[in-house]
Amino acid sequence: MVNQHAMIRRSLLRFLRRRATLILVIFALCAIILTSTSAAAAAAAASARITYAPKISVPGIGSSFLNPFRQPSHPPPRQKDDSYGGSSWWADWKWLSVPFSSSLTLDHDRTILPPLSERPPIYCYYDTAAKKSRQEKEAESRLLLTWRRAWWANGFRPVIINDAEAVNNPLYPEIQKLELHAELKADLMRWLAWETVGGGLLSHYTLLPIPSAQEPLPVYIRRGDYPRLVRWEGLDDSLIAGKATDIGLLLQSITQSPLPTDVKNTVSAVGQAIFQVDAAPASLAYYSPPILEKKYSKVASLLSKERASGLDSLDALINAHLHLAWQNRFPEGIEVLKPFPDHATAMVNPALDLAKRLVACSETPMPSSCPPNLPECSPCVGKSRQMGITTPTWYHNSTKLFAIGTVPHPWTLALVNNLRDSIDVGWIVRESPRDPWLRVVTQWTLGTGVGGARRVMRLKEAVAGPETSSMGIWCTAEAGLPKDVDWLVGFEIPREPVDYGDSLSPVPADRLVKDEDAQKVDRIQEKMEKQAAEQAPLLELAKKVVLETRATAETKVRSSLEAWSMADTEAWRFVRAYRARCEMEREKWETEEAKYVGGAGSESGRSAWSRWQDRMTR
Repeated sequence: MVNQHAMIRRSLLRFLRRRATLILVIFALCAIILTSTSAAAAAAAASARITYAPKISVPGIGSSFLNPFRQPSHPPPRQKDDSYGGSSWWADWKWLSVPFSSSLTLDHDRTILPPLSERPPIYCYYDTAAKKSRQEKEAESRLLLTWRRAWWANGFRPVIINDAEAVNNPLYPEIQKLELHAELKADLMRWLAWETVGGGLLSHYTLLPIPSAQEPLPVYIRRGDYPRLVRWEGLDDSLIAGKATDIGLLLQSITQSPLPTDVKNTVSAVGQAIFQVDAAPASLAYYSPPILEKKYSKVASLLSKERASGLDSLDALINAHLHLAWQNRFPEGIEVLKPFPDHATAMVNPALDLAKRLVACSETPMPSSCPPNLPECSPCVGKSRQMGITTPTWYHNSTKLFAIGTVPHPWTLALVNNLRDSIDVGWIVRESPRDPWLRVVTQWTLGTGVGGARRVMRLKEAVAGPETSSMGIWCTAEAGLPKDVDWLVGFEIPREPVDYGDSLSPVPADRLVKDEDAQKVDRIQEKMEKQAAEQAPLLELAKKVVLETRATAETKVRSSLEAWSMADTEAWRFVRAYRARCEMEREKWETEEAKYVGGAGSESGRSAWSRWQDRMTR
């Protein structure tokens, strides 16, 4: 019986195990089927949702320099005369469209600059064949240099023409055959030379642009499009505008009709009807003999007694008037930017010295006189505080202030501002702020919550904008001041600041320097000299690294710092390239023009060949 129960129990257990296995298998199959169905439904629903999801796109990301997967592109083609003094550039109208030049030039050392403005020519006739003493010719050469410098600073290309151009005119033989007054024949030579070079503007060297803040030089004079011959009321024939065809017709009319022998100038010979007479611009100053007699009798008297000395006196008077008018344009003075007052003394000292020379008075035979077109000017008087100098930390962008900005390379600023003789990548990442110089300089105009891209655009506009470029001088800390500063302002700046002398009556009492003010200036000067002595070695050390072109350990760190402060680096490169192009433009023009008229009117003076001819013709 026991065995029978045991057999039944074993059979029952065997049956239950088989049923349990079967149930588990069925349950697993059901679970798999249900799970697959729900997953398929979820996938279908998700697919449906994705089908109608909006697409996200970033326009222009494919061509942006921020896209690391963009296709490589060729850099813009090289342009004529696009490098000078270690700088290279690409002139394009997009210069104010992109903050960083390398995004378009694809070259970190190539900067985008505005296209070079075309300078309309203005001609001045100088008779090299006239019988004059050597002293007279040298004095005339200096006066011509003053004329060229003033017109160049106002955006023109002054060109001196002479009898060589007149002789090349086809009408020259016919003019010489006419029975005319000697003065008329001499005057016709300038018209013949003027037609030969193609017309435009013809000026006397005693007519100069002396604009004021209220009366800038008219834009229409620059255009060079004159429908007929134009003269200006009150300027006689000191400035005439016209096309070569109209000049040729005027000369032909003289050859075809007899003239009285007492006519002494071309304007009287052809009559007033041939000219369009406009009102004279208030920005032009004409030092004619009647004006000299009336307003500057001391100079006129010297001219009548000793012409060479009188011409030198006139040259000094005109240069002083150009300087004085420039000072009057900026009644609030000069600001020398000094963003880091305690550590930028050595960097800005050259700019500060220039400012002192600009506020000084130029030597003149008549210190209290004004230009003929600005009778209500404020004369430059001794012990005067008329034009002050400030050293703000930021740029004010004011038309009443003249700015002198010294832009340091990030490496130079890092060394001098932190009084370190070297830096490394670790210091750059941990302690160096991004774009510190631009952030301080543009704080007045842009505030604090602005990125480096916008700041560098504002600085570029201040440096090279058509409305602001004449209101400041910008240079790099490493290169120093431009060599041609005189040509930027339009007059010869005093080489050394003139000491305060006795005041010329009447001088307001508030313009006199007080003793306590002088003592305060001495204390500040002593402090600045101490700071400069401490910073000068670091500045020289920084210059060597910044100007180094070979690959060294320091130049690698320099590249890291340039990438860290991209906006400061872009500002430095822009100012460096802009200044290099300006110097190259004037240097090439000066070299070319020195070949003509025996070097008269050039900075180097008359050529040795011209002086030798003077000795031979005595």
